[in-house]
Amino acid sequence: MDLVNIQQLLDSTDYGDRMSGLNFLRGLPIEEGFKMILPLLGDNNARVRYAAVSQMDDLGQVDLAKSLEVLRDLLANDAEVDVKAAAADALAGLKLTEAYEDLSRAYEQSTEWLLQFSILAALGELGDPRSFDLLKDALDSPNELYRTAAISSLGELGDPRAIPMLLKFVEDEDWQIRHRLAQSLGNFQTPETRMALEKLSLDSFEQVASEAKYNLQRQKQ
Repeated sequence: MDLVNIQQLLDSTDYGDRMSGLNFLRGLPIEEGFKMILPLLGDNNARVRYAAVSQMDDLGQVDLAKSLEVLRDLLANDAEVDVKAAAADALAGLKLTEAYEDLSRAYEQSTEWLLQFSILAALGELGDPRSFDLLKDALDSPNELYRTAAISSLGELGDPRAIPMLLKFVEDEDWQIRHRLAQSLGNFQTPETRMALEKLSLDSFEQVASEAKYNLQRQKQ
């Protein structure tokens, strides 16, 4: 579909047309897609805004300063929590470390589990070392999803201070925690983490054992 027809869909008063137009943006050069998606980030329909924000970790590379501006605003002010969560994901995907304080503040101020979980999961991809303390605290959360996300993000950060904290989960009763731990420990290469991976490679759950074996083999290469 050509640019004129895509723009007509995006300008339509029909929600379905605008969603279709957003899907067609995926086939365009990102420079064109970025220009055309910006107005949809402020659409009056939350589903349209969510779909638009979900493409920003790719299209936003065209203009990082503008992307930072609009995603910060959505994270702070959008009325829908899933749009806020998508904005957090996009900020991390674009490696916009300037937004770390915004993400930290949103996490601390929110009571919405979806947003808090999304921020914890995004911090690893963001890669800002300032997130270490926030993730460390999340390891003690009573919320299992928060602990899982923190384990993953600490692995992505690769800060060796996390190792003793992560090793506490080797015998966690939840196999999904152990599976995420096996993924996380693959980012460290120390005698302690190797011993933990060897233990996890014998786990009774195949998913855990396979992930641990994969990371042990990868570290040998």
